[in-house]
Amino acid sequence: MAMREIRTPLPGTFYRRAAPDRAPYKNDGDSVAPSDVVGLIEVMKSFHEVRAEVSGSAIRFLVDDTDAVMAGQVIAEVEG
Repeated sequence: MAMREIRTPLPGTFYRRAAPDRAPYKNDGDSVAPSDVVGLIEVMKSFHEVRAEVSGSAIRFLVDDTDAVMAGQVIAEVEG
């Protein structure tokens, strides 16, 4: 199966959950649809949703919660 990449559109801090006490948007191994939110990017106290934009049977994150990311960086791979 082909692996598809999810890239961050902006530089900033990547968050896998909406708040520290909330469950992650997606866990490794979850299926995804193009409209699914997989995380947030914080840029100067503004939060921007990152959507999968691909569909697949299993997602695998390549960055951790609260990691700094660069624009265009691959943050996850999706099998599908």
